[in-house]
Amino acid sequence: MKPTLVVLAAGMGSRYGGLKQVDPVGPSGEAILDYSVFDAHRAGFGKVVFIIRKDIEEVFRRQVGAKYEGLLPVDYAFQDIHDLPAPYAVPAGRTKPWGTAHAIRAARHAVHEPFAAINADDFYGRDAFARLAEFLGNADAQQRVPPRFAMVGYKLHLTLSDYGSVARGICHVTPEGHLAGVTEMTKLVRTPEGAENRENPAAPVKLTGAERVSMNLWGFTPALFDALEARFPAWLAQHGAEEKSEWYIPFVVDEMIHEGAASVEVLPTDSAWFGVTYREDKPFVTDAIRALVDAGEYPASLFGK
Repeated sequence: MKPTLVVLAAGMGSRYGGLKQVDPVGPSGEAILDYSVFDAHRAGFGKVVFIIRKDIEEVFRRQVGAKYEGLLPVDYAFQDIHDLPAPYAVPAGRTKPWGTAHAIRAARHAVHEPFAAINADDFYGRDAFARLAEFLGNADAQQRVPPRFAMVGYKLHLTLSDYGSVARGICHVTPEGHLAGVTEMTKLVRTPEGAENRENPAAPVKLTGAERVSMNLWGFTPALFDALEARFPAWLAQHGAEEKSEWYIPFVVDEMIHEGAASVEVLPTDSAWFGVTYREDKPFVTDAIRALVDAGEYPASLFGK
């Protein structure tokens, strides 16, 4: 059974402005998302499922989904703020979505095989998808109880910006290669020696830059959907009346690890990660992709146009 690629694409990118998932960055007008789908397809993924909102369905199908229909099967699932278990309802005044765990939960009726979950607006690299495809294709391992998941771990220095601080989840990895926990650091900057976290300027935390970080590239089995259904009511009981709290997938995974309800293998990659958060990031991304095309990593036109 080929794994499925689940793409979290419901966000509009308010700081960036516009539907950045379809903004061209490649030499033939490709979006960042096009490279992820291309890499997943050549790694052996058999289907792509886009998690979107109903209000962007028409433009997304036309500008994104239509490009891949000759490459691999395309399906859609919809993140709806009202998609809650009984007896919960959306509190008055809430307009924010419920977070990445809720977004992945939206795919529960469309995905019945091992799957990778990615952000639509992040570039992950060919090696990352190849490693996930190998992990998800191990049928015997995917039948384990408790379930066995995966996370691609990037080297910190390959995810830093030259233009300011970034937030990253620093992974704690066991000698066996399993994820033991994640420490969130929100003011990471590049230094000649590696990196520093400057949340407390008076006592910066020095890092080598070789630490593995999570960029939200996950490998799951359908057992995750059962875990989400079981855990969502408890989260809503605690946070459901709040206007802005979000239910994030790393929180769910961390809970499962510490409860012994799942193990997570960290798949190391030397791929560079990059993404577009602000308009000013786009020239860097465009140049980085052009360099990969010039090096032969990608064709000049992904879809032969």
